[in-house]
Amino acid sequence: MNWQERRKLKREKQQQEGDEEILAKSKEAVPSSNIGFKMLQQMGYKPGGALGKKGQGRTEPVGLEIKRSRAGLGSEDPQKLKAQREIIIMERTRRKEESLMAEYGDRQKNLWRNRSIYRDYKKAQAALGQLEGTDVLELEKGNNEEEKDEEKEEEEEEVITEEDLQDILMKLRDEHNYCLYCGCKYESGEALLSNCPGIEEDDH
Repeated sequence: MNWQERRKLKREKQQQEGDEEILAKSKEAVPSSNIGFKMLQQMGYKPGGALGKKGQGRTEPVGLEIKRSRAGLGSEDPQKLKAQREIIIMERTRRKEESLMAEYGDRQKNLWRNRSIYRDYKKAQAALGQLEGTDVLELEKGNNEEEKDEEKEEEEEEVITEEDLQDILMKLRDEHNYCLYCGCKYESGEALLSNCPGIEEDDH
């Protein structure tokens, strides 16, 4: 440790000891011999009482705070301001992370729901084809690689909505007395209504 560092430590120690002495004295009661205290007593003040005509004012003196920064009177302590800024940044970061997690969860739910709708629609489409006898060949497909690639791209771009699924499910029920989620064809519409718990998968 060089002499500058030792000097700095010595100065900081002296300041700390001085601050502690000042704070200790500030907590001591004002002696009755104090001129200012005598003037307060003459104006009606009683030791331990509150200030003001109705005795509803302060009962404790204003706390003493010693500042060693060069910020001036009325300015916040730089360390305190830094700590406040860090708290604000941490809170913003936490909220942002929570928002991102919630957004990610919503995306995953929507993705799962869309896949479920697509899967059920394809099952319903296959069942309808079997019931109507149209599932043997839809169209004559080409055999070259280019046509297969185009077919794959069309399948990837195909978007099935929940409304599309509801339409084909109702078609199966109304025209064929068939429930995709029961997995069977009923003898009549009355039998379907009596034995099938509902249209939706969640009903089963």
